[in-house]
Amino acid sequence: MARVRVRQHVNPLSAKYRNPLIIPQWDVIYPCADQPLHLDVGCARGKFLFNMASLYPDTNFLGIEIREPLVIEANEQRDRLQLSNLHFLFGNINVSIESLLSSFPPNTLNCVSIQFPDPWFKRSHKKRRVVQPGLVKAIAHYLVDKGSVFLQSDIKEVAEEMGETFLGNTCFKKQHQETWLADNPFPIATQREIATFNKNESVYRMLIIKA
Repeated sequence: MARVRVRQHVNPLSAKYRNPLIIPQWDVIYPCADQPLHLDVGCARGKFLFNMASLYPDTNFLGIEIREPLVIEANEQRDRLQLSNLHFLFGNINVSIESLLSSFPPNTLNCVSIQFPDPWFKRSHKKRRVVQPGLVKAIAHYLVDKGSVFLQSDIKEVAEEMGETFLGNTCFKKQHQETWLADNPFPIATQREIATFNKNESVYRMLIIKA
């Protein structure tokens, strides 16, 4: 199968990406919709989720990705692998975060991961970053008690800003005392994480719990 080629970065504030998410019926998507749900924001080609869904059949996994060709490709691959606890959704999560999270069966959102999001270095572009106060507020409301948020980036500034935005909400606290988490709490690394370590560069991680 030919690999889909897409732009590495897209502007989430452009009109093309301001349409509301098309939210499916979760009891149609997942055979057991009441299982714990892991939401991965900015899942790219979904390789992390393919492996996680295989390892944890008693958890449902949902990847959100703003580049539609990658979502189409990932769902086709999901079907070939027959992973019924995995789904990929196209769209800009910050446009429909409240409607998306409120659509999940109650008390199922157990974990949210945001891994290596687009850094948007220019000061004028920071509003394009995925972790915004509205996103944090919605996650704080719908995440189960003691649920977790896992953040990581190879850009220290981006990791710091993500952590500060989440910890600025009183619902969240950092699970570890050290500034950065030394090891990935998941048994699966993303492609970006592997590439970063292969270049002997640092990854900045934080695990946050809903208090």
